[in-house]
Amino acid sequence: MITDHVLFIDGEAIVIDKPAGLPVDPPRDGALSLENHLQSLTFGFQRWPQAVHRLDRDTSGCLLLSRNPKAHKRFQRVFEAGLVTKRYLAVLDGIPDGESGLIDLALDKISSEAEGWRMIGSPKGKPSRTHWRLVRVIGAQSLVEFSPETGRTHQIRVHAAEALGAPVAGDPVYGRKGPHGMLLHAAALTVPREGKPDVTAEAPLPERFVAAGFGPAPTAEPAPETSDG
Repeated sequence: MITDHVLFIDGEAIVIDKPAGLPVDPPRDGALSLENHLQSLTFGFQRWPQAVHRLDRDTSGCLLLSRNPKAHKRFQRVFEAGLVTKRYLAVLDGIPDGESGLIDLALDKISSEAEGWRMIGSPKGKPSRTHWRLVRVIGAQSLVEFSPETGRTHQIRVHAAEALGAPVAGDPVYGRKGPHGMLLHAAALTVPREGKPDVTAEAPLPERFVAAGFGPAPTAEPAPETSDG
């Protein structure tokens, strides 16, 4: 049930942990989308909530929904002003050079009849900036935290593949398919509101990350007690 995925709710906003594989908008292939679940997310309101932003179909995690038109416009302005804080986690096929950095790579859309459309790094594109931090390395893969300043289509996926030289694991467009699907997760979201507490939410690490070997870092076990007697 999509209602089990609610991370935050008040009179203006709902944040859900969107499952991977669920598109936000109705897809051309006729598959179910978030729209098919909106009626169950009314929680006593007559209006259906509305998605304020988008996550890719195979990306899981924090997605903000507005509960009325006025709130929707306010949230959109906050996103457009770049005031929203977003944190993503991704498993990459490869290991970036260094421990952290800022990717400043403009993105443009290209399309061809054979391959369809995709985004590429291009001086002609729209400015796109993403902060990144290496979290963990296992074998030839790495867990990386991304904090985008801008919100371009496929931004993290292209920045990982082109700027870091390590595409998101399971990315069928900019990398290669994998057994666990695409390992990109919107882990946290903070949306400021004037005169009200921020909308804040954190989405737990998905099981597909655990299956890929990137579960929560193990905690150190306490040292055994010793006796001087």
